[in-house]
Amino acid sequence: MKKINIRFAVLLIASVGAIQSAAWAEDNTVVARVDDIEIHASDIQSMIENLPAREKEALLRDPAVLNQSVRMLLAQQLVLKEAKAKQWDKQAATVALIEKARDNVVVESYLQSISKPDEQYPSETDLKTAYDANKAALVVPRQFKLAQIYIATPKGDAGDKSNPKLDAVKKSLKQANADFGAIALTQSDDKNTYKNNGELGWLSEKILQPEIRAKVVELTKNAISEPIRMSDGWHIMKLLDVKESRQASFDEVRSRLAEQLRLERSRSTRQAYLTDLMKGHQFSVNELAVSGLLSKAQK
Repeated sequence: MKKINIRFAVLLIASVGAIQSAAWAEDNTVVARVDDIEIHASDIQSMIENLPAREKEALLRDPAVLNQSVRMLLAQQLVLKEAKAKQWDKQAATVALIEKARDNVVVESYLQSISKPDEQYPSETDLKTAYDANKAALVVPRQFKLAQIYIATPKGDAGDKSNPKLDAVKKSLKQANADFGAIALTQSDDKNTYKNNGELGWLSEKILQPEIRAKVVELTKNAISEPIRMSDGWHIMKLLDVKESRQASFDEVRSRLAEQLRLERSRSTRQAYLTDLMKGHQFSVNELAVSGLLSKAQK
């Protein structure tokens, strides 16, 4: 099963409570259902509409993330239904938490509204200035095109026992004219890649696990590593090609720069607002009493 970005899924679910835009408000098409609980197109469209640009791009690249998120949302609604049936939302502690959460939502929503940058920001000039100022950091990391043969180990195997399958694969790879792809097809335990001759595609140096990266960077093109022991089993890597690190082009980072500049403008506007707000009111904090509360909490 394909691994889902859980942070992204949770972010999608958290967006359900966001205010829907008028464009989505009337779309009541049912896109998912469990028992008598329905998820409408407007719910999902609202989630997508309120995602940051980078998360939207990730969704466009991998729609499976949205499918999994919808399932998680259904599960959340089932839990909510059961909790309400047991009047969990009526308990004093829960009511207090709801009220606190309500206040936090009101404050955060208001702060977002007054700190939201103008729609025209950043301009093309702003973007190019930011690009020129940050060129040193805007680098596309070195990438490796890799294939692997993965040999799973039984649960609880500490790796100190002989592995007949691994030994057989190592022996096959040492044969003259050994075909790595063919061996991966018949021997690899990686269900996602074995049908493609073990190919993993292009992977950034930064996302490789340290143990694998340490071996891969030593390989020459078409070379094969010794078996690399990991917690899940043995990985034998083949380096198919390399793309060296390079300067990212303006177009490659344009949307990321725009998002970052808008975020920074929003933060500075928010901070300026809070500073001005506090200037207009007299604050008094009993620091001794606050310190006492902290001491009690640590006991």
